Amino acid sequence: METPNPVDLVKQAIALEPAQKALSFVEEFRKFALERNVMDLAVGVIIGAAVGKLVESLVKHVMMPLIGTILPGEDSYLGWKWSIGGQEILYGQFIGELLNFLIVALALFVFIVKFLGWVMRARTQAAAEPEPATREEALLTEILNLLKRPA
Repeated sequence: METPNPVDLVKQAIALEPAQKALSFVEEFRKFALERNVMDLAVGVIIGAAVGKLVESLVKHVMMPLIGTILPGEDSYLGWKWSIGGQEILYGQFIGELLNFLIVALALFVFIVKFLGWVMRARTQAAAEPEPATREEALLTEILNLLKRPA
């Protein structure tokens, strides 16, 4: 089946009456909302936000205070700053946010690339492997082969 020409699709859309355009829009939205797993996407976004908050708490309340004991400064890592020309550069907070980003990126990498890749490979292998023959199928195949042999 050929892919429709985008110019033809635009011409068809322009040719539609306003009521047909509205119905077409509603139908497209219905297909999007019901057939494209929008609920799964919403759940993923909510879980992603929760994981982000969890990682943020881990970095701010566990990891950075531990780093602060190794590299002491006033007010822990929050007090790490440079003063240049009367302006303060809060590099301690930046390091905390950078660590937060790296942990989230690592978690996404492990989940998306490694875990989902493993799941997809397992599904592909399962689909590629033929189902084992039952005893009856094996016997029928043997009988068929015996019947095909010349007498």
